[in-house]
Amino acid sequence: MSDAPSLYTAAWAIARTIPPGRVMTYGQIATLLGTPRAARAVGYAMFFCKDESVPWQRVINAKGEISLGGHVDRPILQKELLLAEGVVFDAAGRIDLKTHLWWPEFVA
Repeated sequence: MSDAPSLYTAAWAIARTIPPGRVMTYGQIATLLGTPRAARAVGYAMFFCKDESVPWQRVINAKGEISLGGHVDRPILQKELLLAEGVVFDAAGRIDLKTHLWWPEFVA
């Protein structure tokens, strides 16, 4: 797993580019990193991030949902942070990806 630290660092760098009120999926970030099948690793990168400059809350799953990952408090915090940024959730707890999904300009 020697690639993990560099993958994590690269994933955090991409997450820092996500503007408030917008989200990216784990899979999007994995694709940008050239490892489209590494969405789960991107999820771990966001979970283990201790750097407050990384807006980890802006990274969600492909269904537009917050991934629980077996945790109780963190998904609640993630939703609160996203709501504070103006992200809207539907009654099922999903984010409208047509409205809030974001791609960096260097990709779009």
